[in-house]
Amino acid sequence: MNAKNFALIGAAGYIAPRHMRAIQDTGNNLIAALDPSDSVGQLDQFGYDVAFFTEFERFDRYAEKLRRAKADTKIDYVSICSPNYLHDAHIRFALRIGADAICEKPIVINPWNVDALAELERESGNRVYTVLQLRTHPNIIALREKIRNTDLDKKYDIDLTYITSRGRWYFTSWKGDIYKSGGIATNIGVHFFDMLLWIFGDVRRHEVHLSTPEKMSGYLELEKANVRWFLSVDHHDLPEVALAKKQSTYRSITYDGKEIDFTGGFTDLHTAVYQDIMAGGGYGMIDARPAIDLVYQLRQAEIQPQSTNLHPCLGDKRPKGTN
Repeated sequence: MNAKNFALIGAAGYIAPRHMRAIQDTGNNLIAALDPSDSVGQLDQFGYDVAFFTEFERFDRYAEKLRRAKADTKIDYVSICSPNYLHDAHIRFALRIGADAICEKPIVINPWNVDALAELERESGNRVYTVLQLRTHPNIIALREKIRNTDLDKKYDIDLTYITSRGRWYFTSWKGDIYKSGGIATNIGVHFFDMLLWIFGDVRRHEVHLSTPEKMSGYLELEKANVRWFLSVDHHDLPEVALAKKQSTYRSITYDGKEIDFTGGFTDLHTAVYQDIMAGGGYGMIDARPAIDLVYQLRQAEIQPQSTNLHPCLGDKRPKGTN
C-alpha cells in the first residue's frame, strides 16, 4: 500500500500527538499542520519537513496548491483535532480539497450537522471517518460478542463512572463553553455513551439527575441494559483508590457487579483506528449519530432529582469509596 499524505488541524492540542503517532505507525506521511498556537514542538517527533501554519487562510491556500499539483503531492486525509465547534467547518474543508476526513470526537455537537455533512460527503465522493476508539479495544469487542451471544431477554445493570480532573483553565478555555464543547456529556462522555450503545443497544429512555458545568449524572434505559452514569472534571470526586495511586483520572464501568477492564492500552487505540481505516474499514457519521443524538438530548433534558435510579454517587455527589 502506498503511503498517504496527511494534514492535521489542531496540532497544539492534547489529543494531536496520538493522531501524529497513528499516522506514523501506519506508514503514512504528515506533510502539513495548522494551529493558531505555535507551541507545536511535538511535530519534530514525527518529521522535520511538516509545513506548519498558524493562519487557516494560508493553510487553505497551501492545501489547494497541493491539490492542483502532481497527484502524489495532494493531501489524501485531513486529521481533525480542533475544538468541537469547529469540526463541522474543518470536515467541510477536507471534502472541498478532495480529501477524506478523520475527525476526533464528537464529530459534531448537534445532530442536524450530521445530516448536512452526510449530503456533502455523498456529493464529494470522499469519506468522513470518526474516532470511536473504544470500539477497537479487545476487551470491549469481547464483551460485545458475549452480550450478543447470551440470553436475548437478559438485561444488565451498568454503572459508569468517569472522572478526569481538570483545573480552572478548563472553564476559561473553549471546553468550558457549552456552545463550543457541548458540555460535560458531549466533551468527555460521548465515547463512553457510544460504547454502551454499541454493546447494549438503542436508547429507550433517559433521565438527567445532576447537571453542572463540572459534572453530570443520570440514568439510561437501553435495549439490554439499565445504566447509571456519572461524569466529572472535579478532582474532589476522585475515589480513594485513585488518590492512593496519585491518579488524576478514574474510569469504572461495571455490569452486574463485574468490572469491565479497558484501562490497559487505552492511549494506543488511535493507531488501531487508523489501521482499520487504511484497511478499508473505519466508522463514519452514521455510526456516530446515535451517541450524538443522545448527548444532545441529555444537554436539553430537565433534571429529575427524585428518580429511584440515582447513581450511587448522588448521595454526596461523589462515587463510592470517596471520603
